Amino acid sequence: MSTIVDSLQAIQASIVAATVSANRTDKVHLLAVSKAQPSDKLRAAYLAGQRQFGENYVQEAISKQAELNDLAIEWHFIGPIQSNKTALIAQHFDWVHSVDRLKIAQRLNEARPENLPPLNVCIQINSSEEGSKSGVDIGLQSMLAKEFSSMQNLKLRGVMAIPAPTQDFAKQRAQFKIVADAYKNLQQQGFEQGFKLDTLSIGMSDDYVAAIQEGATIVRIGSAIFGLRT
Repeated sequence: MSTIVDSLQAIQASIVAATVSANRTDKVHLLAVSKAQPSDKLRAAYLAGQRQFGENYVQEAISKQAELNDLAIEWHFIGPIQSNKTALIAQHFDWVHSVDRLKIAQRLNEARPENLPPLNVCIQINSSEEGSKSGVDIGLQSMLAKEFSSMQNLKLRGVMAIPAPTQDFAKQRAQFKIVADAYKNLQQQGFEQGFKLDTLSIGMSDDYVAAIQEGATIVRIGSAIFGLRT
């Protein structure tokens, strides 16, 4: 497990360096993507200081939560959402990054237990307009965002996106800029309507440096921390 500790330290240092390079003074949060990783690896990362973990599969995540219930983990759901899983997600997670339909938002709001704080949510944007990708079209994000004002059990925090993969740094930045501009437009809308957005969830293991250059506040990194998934 020392490899996980070393990897976390290296990534955190890289995030700080990228933030400084971008002339930013705010903090970029590391979300450890732990899907298909065993609980002992999550525990090792937690003991090394990591607190935020992202999962894609509901049943797998709930099983890990039971095994790690002695740890104060902040659980993020980052995968596509099936309607029949909304109640479980609303009951077991602190954040949801992948809300892309009004129906899903309504079901999460209805299922969020009253004894829990509002569920933090991000609107997932399909920035590259790929048919295989989840996410709302950029032109429709404002319409979806307005609906959250009536949902007392949800707190809209920002946007998330997974642009088309590329190894070209300039193309990575160009794709993230599209998302960042959409986020800024939604921030302005929120300011005008009395709510505040503070989260831009973009960037993964292969492109998080470019994402930070374009304003990411959360980067979602898995394989660079835990190694290849089993």
